[in-house]
Amino acid sequence: MHTDHQQKAVQEQYQTADKQKAVQEQYQTADKLNVRISLHAKYSTNPLGFGNWLFSQYDISPSSRLLELGCGTGDLWKSKLHTLDPRTELTLTDFSESMVSITREALGERAHISYAVVDIEAIPYADRSFDRIIANMMLYHVPNLKQGLSEVARVLKDDGVFYCATYGENGMMPFLAGLLQDYGITDHTNKRFTLQNGAAILKQYFSQIQRLDYEDSLAVTDIDDVLDYASSLTSRSPIAGLKRQDVKAVLEKAMVNGVLTIPKEYGMFLCRK
Repeated sequence: MHTDHQQKAVQEQYQTADKQKAVQEQYQTADKLNVRISLHAKYSTNPLGFGNWLFSQYDISPSSRLLELGCGTGDLWKSKLHTLDPRTELTLTDFSESMVSITREALGERAHISYAVVDIEAIPYADRSFDRIIANMMLYHVPNLKQGLSEVARVLKDDGVFYCATYGENGMMPFLAGLLQDYGITDHTNKRFTLQNGAAILKQYFSQIQRLDYEDSLAVTDIDDVLDYASSLTSRSPIAGLKRQDVKAVLEKAMVNGVLTIPKEYGMFLCRK
């Protein structure tokens, strides 16, 4: 007969396994993530680029300690490391061991950079350890978001800043769902943490919150790139279950002068204690 402690331990093991399975399905290799990144890189109408815009918002002082949660393939830093003061300590982490390995390979071993596999719900660092914490396009994936944000607040210094980017509820996937409604497609966008509801969630942990929006859209000339994007979403998107030729026909019909204009809604929150 299991004790309460044993039952709790078993339950936590199952919860951890579920989180790992979900992350591994979506991010076990960089291929699917790169497909999504390439679509935005190829067709975004804002020439600045979302990553460049994000980095331009960061206030990083010399000797700062930086933590990124959910670093992915490390794209944010590939062309920016030279801008960091040599005294800056950068800790790059992800829940996916594969992503951490890819980032390490891309950026290399450097004296001021460390890499680690980290679950945002159990950040393995001391209280008030970091001056700046970054979590881009990942908070909506966190199973226990309250626990995750509580951990972020714990390891952030009292005068620190938490930067978290996310999407809005009126972007690409709702637009595509609208075009494909005759096929029974509805908007299944993960709305657990968006530009619309993010501030209310963050207010439970931070006293100062500022929302910044990034103006952009996609001007797509090759529909196959959108179809590849949809396929990369696997089970997260009902569009991936439709026949490719059916989706292509609908999207091509919506093109104007050879261009399919798709709205994008992205931005970030700046949070202080």
